Amino acid sequence: MANVDAWARFCDRLEDAGAVINRAGTPGDELTRAEGYRYLSRLTRLALEKHLEHADPGAPTFYCLSHETAKIGCDNPDSFYQNAVLDGRFEYRISGTRGTAAYLGIGAYYGHYGSDAPSGCSGYLEGAQLELDEQGGFDLLLGGKKKPGNWIALRPDSSMLIVRQVFLDRANETAGELAIERTGGDSPRVLDATALEDGLDAAADFVVGTAVMFAEWAEEFERSPGQLIAMDSARTAGAHGDPNISFHMGAWKLDEGEALLVELLPPPCLYWNFQLNNHWMESLDYRWHRIHVNSHDAVAESDGVVRIVVSHSDPGLPNYLHTSGHGHGTMGLRCIKGEAPFAIETRRCRLSELKTS
Repeated sequence: MANVDAWARFCDRLEDAGAVINRAGTPGDELTRAEGYRYLSRLTRLALEKHLEHADPGAPTFYCLSHETAKIGCDNPDSFYQNAVLDGRFEYRISGTRGTAAYLGIGAYYGHYGSDAPSGCSGYLEGAQLELDEQGGFDLLLGGKKKPGNWIALRPDSSMLIVRQVFLDRANETAGELAIERTGGDSPRVLDATALEDGLDAAADFVVGTAVMFAEWAEEFERSPGQLIAMDSARTAGAHGDPNISFHMGAWKLDEGEALLVELLPPPCLYWNFQLNNHWMESLDYRWHRIHVNSHDAVAESDGVVRIVVSHSDPGLPNYLHTSGHGHGTMGLRCIKGEAPFAIETRRCRLSELKTS
């Protein structure tokens, strides 16, 4: 009856996760609550993909832990995320093509959301560091002793690979195609009772741990609405961040007829974007609304400043972002390989003050 017990624990833990939606710091409006329960359902989908369907480190496969209908921690609308399970005791090979995305980052990580174990990055390569063949292809080795060419170190507790392909102009750029295999590995394991129980337990921990962590972040930002706060790199690294990406994060709140004006002077960098999220730090639905702007499509003034307008209706100005029916939420500004800090000013004002003349 062990499997029955594991399933019961899993269901009980999912019920416990509902407490995150009823935290004292959670806004009480109907939309936030509804999105919160949808968020838990999305995290459950992702958790089962991660800890059951793609959980065999002896026969890893790529899957997406964040995409347009399941999102985690200020997910980037310009990014194609891929993940694979690892075991730091093994060695792996990634084969593929570089593609034309503006940025490619490949990192090995240890720890899991919802686990008390240490969490961070054990080894990393970006696209500019890869040795490519004449057709733009490459092989990348992971783990074991240091090897010449493309290689990433693993720790004994390395547990996950994250690939980020970031696009400046997604409609006109091509993603690299990647495959992963364990070198000298065994055939895929057959599911047994222990693997099922461990997977269900880890999946439940992931749902609760992820929801709690980013709810705490959102509540922190909401104490200073309208401000973009520089994130400590150690904090984002512990959340499996990319070592080449720096963040400012914050919260926004607008009444009808109001706007948030965000003025940025970007530093020289490979890429930057600014985006709107809901309270749960999911990007707003970029499939239907313009909720983010990046360094390719942003319109700058003659002084180099980018003036972004966040509001419920279009003021007819460049860099307008739609709140998608939300009266409040969180926001994120990320920068890849920036050479200096951003200059940032924010101001909440009447939308009529910004209308075009």
